[in-house]
Amino acid sequence: MPLLDWVNRNQAEETATNVPYHLLKFEQSYGDKQQAKENLIIQGDNLQALKALLPLYGGQVKCIFIDPPYNTQSAFEHYDDKLEHAQWLSMMYPRLQLLKELLADDGSIWITLDDNEAHYLKVMCDEVFTRNNFVANVVWQKRTSPDMRSTLGAGHDNILVYAKHFSSFKKILKKVPKTAEQIKTYKNPDNDPRGPWVSSDYTAQGFRPNQMYTITTPNGNKYTPPAGTCWKNIEEVFLQLVNDGRMWFGKDGGGMPRRKTYLSESEGQNAWTWWTNAEVGHTQEAKKEVNNLFGVENTFDTPKPERLLERILHLSTNTKDIVLDSFLGSGTTSAVAHKMGRRYIGIEMGEHAKTHVIPRLEKVIEGEQGGISKTVNWQGGGGFSFYTLGNPVFDDNGFLNAEVKFKDLASYVWWLETKFALNQTENFDNPFLGIHESTAYYLLYNGILGDRRPNGGNVLTSSVLNHLNECHAHDGKRIVIGEASRLSPARLEALNIEFKQIPYSLYGNKAK
Repeated sequence: MPLLDWVNRNQAEETATNVPYHLLKFEQSYGDKQQAKENLIIQGDNLQALKALLPLYGGQVKCIFIDPPYNTQSAFEHYDDKLEHAQWLSMMYPRLQLLKELLADDGSIWITLDDNEAHYLKVMCDEVFTRNNFVANVVWQKRTSPDMRSTLGAGHDNILVYAKHFSSFKKILKKVPKTAEQIKTYKNPDNDPRGPWVSSDYTAQGFRPNQMYTITTPNGNKYTPPAGTCWKNIEEVFLQLVNDGRMWFGKDGGGMPRRKTYLSESEGQNAWTWWTNAEVGHTQEAKKEVNNLFGVENTFDTPKPERLLERILHLSTNTKDIVLDSFLGSGTTSAVAHKMGRRYIGIEMGEHAKTHVIPRLEKVIEGEQGGISKTVNWQGGGGFSFYTLGNPVFDDNGFLNAEVKFKDLASYVWWLETKFALNQTENFDNPFLGIHESTAYYLLYNGILGDRRPNGGNVLTSSVLNHLNECHAHDGKRIVIGEASRLSPARLEALNIEFKQIPYSLYGNKAK
């Protein structure tokens, strides 16, 4: 497959690997304390934050929406959108790598861009997510009128959509609810007990011999398929539809057969790639939403309308699914996710994490009625937690940060070994972490064994091994991770135990 090339691409390919794992430092919770644990707002560099999230949420995020800098060569008040082209590509590549690892198997990523970089990013995403997982390029009509300052005014943005695994995503993709205008087209002229309906042509293109029968209408008129067409179903199915009252022949009973589709049985319609501003909002609407929240003097440069995010989350998620936005901006994604009952993670580097995002979500908790609130019947409630980036888990010399707790290290160890996130709801009171692909994992760290020493139980000895067997006996392979081992290599091999020293055996020779 052809690859996109740019200056310093080689370094960009290694950036995600070389970023050290950081701790997330809890700062404050807002709203309901219990629900606040499910929703995270993180202030800090999103590359470091994404790496920090992998051991906690890897493979669990159902929908990622990002609105990265468009690289328009403009300077905005709240962020710099003036990177050299190669720098922009180097900025995006490692972030896409990490975002992919955070996605669930049936998850999807939605990326908004204009034409400055969209086509380059399409090629990059084809590489990171593979072309087979490309879903669509949605065209969002972002304006209500042409930009008179431009030769050809930009009336749209692109929304690139990729799946982690297209076949899995296709199974969970929802339909778009019908609009009020579409609902008005449903009538019930024959007082059908199933309620209002619309009718559709009963012919299909092509020639199928078993679908070329003659239809006799209730008043005796006879019809055969017009040239180049056939009926949509075989005669047996047609007669059953007639018997069920699902065919329409006009008020006099003599018209061309048409099939009824009932409003009560309609789940909506399949989404397509043209999203009008009437359906999902526009930039002026988004600006008004933010102005109403923060005032004109404290507005945000390029927000997205809440209706746009509602459409994306409706199509790709269910209640309680995790939504992530690593270019959070003014907090639209988190606000919409909160109102729709999704869990969310938002990452923002700038000070507007505090000046815009937190105040906005506080208003959401209070029940503000802007944006989609009335549509989803939002009444307030819920909570979220605010975090900043803490110190790296390992320093440059490979030593553990003193602030690292057992569960912190367990999360990183489990991710490094299995590429799955550790169950964060479990309270660990012994070294056993779990079983992955028939291998049992144990972590000796932070005095997890209490008085079973030496060194607080961080060293594998015969006594410690006996206790591991008490914690969880396992007949297959076992991996024990700790500070050191006092057991000989021959004995470890005989017991089918692999010992890994923190951190060198985990990372090669680097604590990254």
